[in-house]
Formats: sequence, C-alpha cells, structure tokens
Amino acid sequence: MLKLLLTCEHAGNQIPEAYASWFAGQDELLESHSGYDIGALELYKALEPLADKSFYSETSRLLVELNRSLHHAKLFSDITRELSDDDKSLILKDHYFPYRDDVEQLVHDFVMAGRQVLHVAVHTFTPELNGEIREADIGLLYDPKRKLEQTFCRHWKQEFQEKNSSLLVRFNYPYLGISDGFPTYLRRKFTDEQYIGIELEVNQKFALGDKATWQKVMNAVYTSLEATLKHYRPELSDKDEL
Repeated sequence: MLKLLLTCEHAGNQIPEAYASWFAGQDELLESHSGYDIGALELYKALEPLADKSFYSETSRLLVELNRSLHHAKLFSDITRELSDDDKSLILKDHYFPYRDDVEQLVHDFVMAGRQVLHVAVHTFTPELNGEIREADIGLLYDPKRKLEQTFCRHWKQEFQEKNSSLLVRFNYPYLGISDGFPTYLRRKFTDEQYIGIELEVNQKFALGDKATWQKVMNAVYTSLEATLKHYRPELSDKDEL
C-alpha cells in the first residue's frame, strides 16, 4: 500500500532568539525568497488532507538549509557561515537533525511495515533569478533513473493538464531532480520500490499575485495530486463510489 508523506522544508522565515542578533537589519532578506519559500506553507496546508504523514519547518533556510546535505557548500548561509564551529554544531543539533531524522525514521517505519512511500516535498520558486525569467508555472522534480518516480510525474502532469490546461508544467525545472536535496539523500537510503521522492515546485508569482488565481492554482495541485494517487491507491476511488 502506498503512503503519502508530505514535507515542507522552507515553510517560514523564523530565526530562533539565540541567533536573532546575527540577523539584525536583515528583515528584507528574511522576507524575500532567500529567507523562505513564499506561499509554500499555504500550499502545504492545502495538500495536507491527502497525506498519511506530514512535516514542515518554519525556521528560515538562512539559519540552516534543511534541503541540503551536510557536505553542501550552502548548508549555512552567508550570515551563519561565519558562526563558530560550536554554534554551527548546535544549530545542526537543534534544528537540522531533528527534522531530517524524524522524516527519515518515518520512511523507515513505513518501509519496515511493508508500505511504499511517496514523498512529495512542497516548494516554491522565485519567478526571476539572476535576471533570468523562469519559464514554468509548476515543476515536478524526480530522478529519471527511478522508473516509479518518472511514471508518477507523467501521470501527475496529465492530471494537471486535465484540471487546468493553462498551467505550464515542466519536468526537472527550474532545478534538476538529482541535485542535492532531501529526496536525493533519501533515495540513497531506500530502493526505488520502497521510496518515490518528488519535489513539487510552484512559481511564487501566484502566491504574490491575485488571490483568486492563487486559490485556483492550489486547487489544481490538490485535485491533480488526488487524481494521480487514485492510480496507486484504489481505495480512494472506492470512497468516491460510496
């Protein structure tokens, strides 16, 4: 049986009090896409009714980047990179490992119970980066070498086109699905059959724009994901017939 795990690593821009002094005068940066994924928490909460288990973090990625591995150069931001090794270790202990370990343990528990895990990590992306306009409304990121991930994303894109054909849905855009990220890490821990890792990327222009349009986009994400899940979870279709 497939279990849906929903996560949101960049849900907020909160800075713990112990590190607030390091972010003095950085309000504008914290409110920008550099501080968090704008609209991601609202989207995550909209999708949460579909999930069997869900996790999110409202700690700013500028403190520590939950979607990066320990070896990654951008695990710490330009601000926290200057902290002492002891401070960095404490940040990892208090804010990085608890989140990552809880999610990994949940996947492990599901797998050990004979369940297959579909992990959808909810993200949003800035419409423009370094002068480049991102040409997509929705991005579905996956590892092309993992057949189940590829198949799921193809089904999901088809459902998007049926629910809202005006949305431009692209695979592995604006980032590659095999770039360093939490699903990439989890793929190394679990097999293709055990774990399906998808990163959902939605253009922040919707969250920053007209509320009615943003609601329509969130509805399209919800209904398309729900319809796709029915291919893998027949019991959802059975409920519709009751």
